[in-house]
Amino acid sequence: MIDPVYSAAENRYEKMTYRRSGRSGIQIPVLALGLWHNFGSHKPLHEVKAMAHFAFDNGICHFDLANNYGPEYGTAEENFGRLMADSLRPYRDELFISTKAGWDMWPGPYGNWGSRKYLVSSLNQSLKRMNLEYVDVFYSHRYDPQTPIEETMQALVDVVRQGKALYAGLSRYPLDKAKIAYKYLSDNNVPCLLYQDRYNIIDRTPECSGLIDQAKQNGTGFISFSPLQQGLLSDRYLNGIPADSRIASGSSSLKQEVLTPTMLNALKTLNKLAGERGQSLAQMALSWLIQDSRVTSVIIGASSVSQIENNLKAIECTLFSQEELQLIETVSAPVQMKHL
Repeated sequence: MIDPVYSAAENRYEKMTYRRSGRSGIQIPVLALGLWHNFGSHKPLHEVKAMAHFAFDNGICHFDLANNYGPEYGTAEENFGRLMADSLRPYRDELFISTKAGWDMWPGPYGNWGSRKYLVSSLNQSLKRMNLEYVDVFYSHRYDPQTPIEETMQALVDVVRQGKALYAGLSRYPLDKAKIAYKYLSDNNVPCLLYQDRYNIIDRTPECSGLIDQAKQNGTGFISFSPLQQGLLSDRYLNGIPADSRIASGSSSLKQEVLTPTMLNALKTLNKLAGERGQSLAQMALSWLIQDSRVTSVIIGASSVSQIENNLKAIECTLFSQEELQLIETVSAPVQMKHL
């Protein structure tokens, strides 16, 4: 039953900036909401609903998911499906929804990587969980070195032609493999809409490897995830490791060892610059990404409405002086990650 209470804000599109994805006809908001960590089975549905509604009311119409987002694999998609059933259904044509397959999802040889069987089966399951007839973009979540890339790409081509996805996307492919994938998709009239990778002030891998420029040259949009380096680019760790943090719990790939004196010094200097700009460190980190015209969109995570509200303020201050940009480069250089 459709929720009779929710009615989207009438001015929702006045609050957001939209960018065209590559050479496509699609424009997406510069901030997208990622449902990776805080939208699964451990989160009360009313909190999930509040965050999704607040995001949409502020022009965030792109919701980014994957088959194994949760925690508890599949539960982020299930919760999103509940929202589609009871409040977001009237707005389906205004929403841009993505999902992915490529990491482990179910036991056995057909629940991981990039085979045609896994990708097609996973998308069918995702559509059921999300109460959708199609997603707007379906990603191959990672390159599979054991499966011919032609098999993986043909699966993307076929789900688009079948109407189960409107566009195809790639996530975290190496430069040489992305080149092959782009050509295969283009040759089959299903050009890659979006390339997704981790990119932020600290992790410069997509920039140093050439992936961002490659996407632009291919007419593919670039969308960044983990813009705050899992909370590192915020005020969360400036004065130690909070007991309730992911580092303290051991549930994050972000390890305590990364908080070296050099890293803390860089973060504190960046935080000082952010304060001079009238921003928090997290807001400045998002603004830094948005000011780069090569970046189509940035995927934010959130555990509360207030976090989304704070992140949205990054859109208001995306101009940087050359001196500020140079300072960010100088300060972050000793701690930048460039995994080529």
